[in-house]
Amino acid sequence: MTYTIVGLGNPGEEYVQTRHNTGRMLVEWFGGVHGAEWKVDKKLSAHVAKIKIGKHTAVLVLPDTFMNNSGKSLKPIVLTLPAAAKTIVVYDDLDLPFGATKISFNRSSGGHKGVESIIKHLKTEKFARIRVGISPTTPTGKLRKPQGEEAVTKVILGEFKPEEISTLKKLSKKANIALEAFITEGLEKAMTNFN
Repeated sequence: MTYTIVGLGNPGEEYVQTRHNTGRMLVEWFGGVHGAEWKVDKKLSAHVAKIKIGKHTAVLVLPDTFMNNSGKSLKPIVLTLPAAAKTIVVYDDLDLPFGATKISFNRSSGGHKGVESIIKHLKTEKFARIRVGISPTTPTGKLRKPQGEEAVTKVILGEFKPEEISTLKKLSKKANIALEAFITEGLEKAMTNFN
C-alpha cells in the first residue's frame, strides 16, 4: 500500500526559513529521520523520495512549483479517490496560533492557496491535512491573526526566529508520530493521537 506525504512551500533559497514553508520543512525533517534520498522529478516538478514505514511505502513530495500551483505536482500520482484518501498534506495555517497543530480530512481549503490548488487538481477535498499554526499570539496566548493582504504576506513570508525554529523542531517529533500513525494505523488513530 502506497501513501503520499506532501510538504507545501515555495521553491528557492529566499523562502527556505519562511513560515509559508512550514509544511516543506516538516516533511523534509520527517524524510531525514527515515533516511530519505531526495531526487528531482522533472515530470512532477518536485523533489521526491520513497521511504518504508512498517510494511508500507510512502512517497514524500516537495512541490518545486510556487504555492498556488502545488496541485500540479500531485495530479500525475494521485489518480483515484482511494489514492487521495491515502494522501496527507502538511502546510502552514493562519487560523491556528504558532505551535498549534491539527489533523483534518475532507475540508475546504480555508483560503490556503496551496490546498486550493490541490483540491482543484485532484478534484476532491477527500485527503488528510496536518495544519500547522503560524499566526502570532497575544501575551496571554490568544490568536492574533493578521488582517489585510499586506499583514498576511508579511507573516507568511516572514522568516522564523531561531527560538521558533526550535519550537518547530519539537513539534516535528509530534508530526512524525502522526504521519507514521496515519500510514500504519489509519487516519482515525492519527487524529486521536494528534488532536
